[in-house]
Amino acid sequence: MIRLGYPTQNLTIPASTNRSLRLTSLADEDRLRTLIHENINGLREILRWNAAHDVGLFRLGQNLIPFSSHPAFPYDWESVHGEELQEARELSRNLGIRLSMHPGQYIQPSSLKPDVVARSLAELRSSARILSLLGSPDSVLVLHLGGANQDKPATARRFVDVMRGEEETLRYLALENDERVWTVAEVVDAATALSISAITDTLHHDLNPGGLVLSEALDLSLPTWETREARPKVHISSQNPEKQSGAHAYSIDLTDWHALLDALGGHETDVMVEAKGKEYALIPMGVKVD
Repeated sequence: MIRLGYPTQNLTIPASTNRSLRLTSLADEDRLRTLIHENINGLREILRWNAAHDVGLFRLGQNLIPFSSHPAFPYDWESVHGEELQEARELSRNLGIRLSMHPGQYIQPSSLKPDVVARSLAELRSSARILSLLGSPDSVLVLHLGGANQDKPATARRFVDVMRGEEETLRYLALENDERVWTVAEVVDAATALSISAITDTLHHDLNPGGLVLSEALDLSLPTWETREARPKVHISSQNPEKQSGAHAYSIDLTDWHALLDALGGHETDVMVEAKGKEYALIPMGVKVD
């Protein structure tokens, strides 16, 4: 069985978990509280829609709690919004929806700059805390390894060393290949060193295969989920033909979908569909959107 999901918002309802504001407006506590309330309420609406349409995954917007890791955040968001998050937790558990988050590529724990490392760790800790409050043991915090700093082996070792003591983050963390620098084999090596999981992204792999066909890449990444005793997770996207290499299309090309199915060879897997069309991008895979 394959379960499908999509990221951050639902265009049909519509509802979003990714409303944000400028850093200069962070001190406006009333506006911030209202915005976070709207994001969490949007999450509950999306969870109900997903369950009604047999969609088993959802990626939270990274701005669910905007600037949650920033030192200027004006109040204790965990205390103020804890009850709302608990309600969302109970709903996601009851409906069986798997949640994830995906901090952006500016999060680089292996950076050579101490301030970047500190900010990266703060963001990862905050994201992990959100997932813990939402109480889903199979939740996933997806991360790229970042830049290679002209020395891949040293960068990978530095990443592992920096992350090794981050217990709450490692509970959820999974490393993903990218389209330019890190191949599936390389992120699997780093993930294995930390006893965490690895994700194969199909479009990134097409652009940066590292000498492996997709089935071989999946043969490396899927077993890393056994340590967590969780269903493996894969990302799929299709190239937007009108944009630069690596840009996501509105939907999924059925050729890409069938290629993934063939490569999986019957493995039970959760597939995050990364496309501009959000839930509409699931239609080619059989999801009915109404």
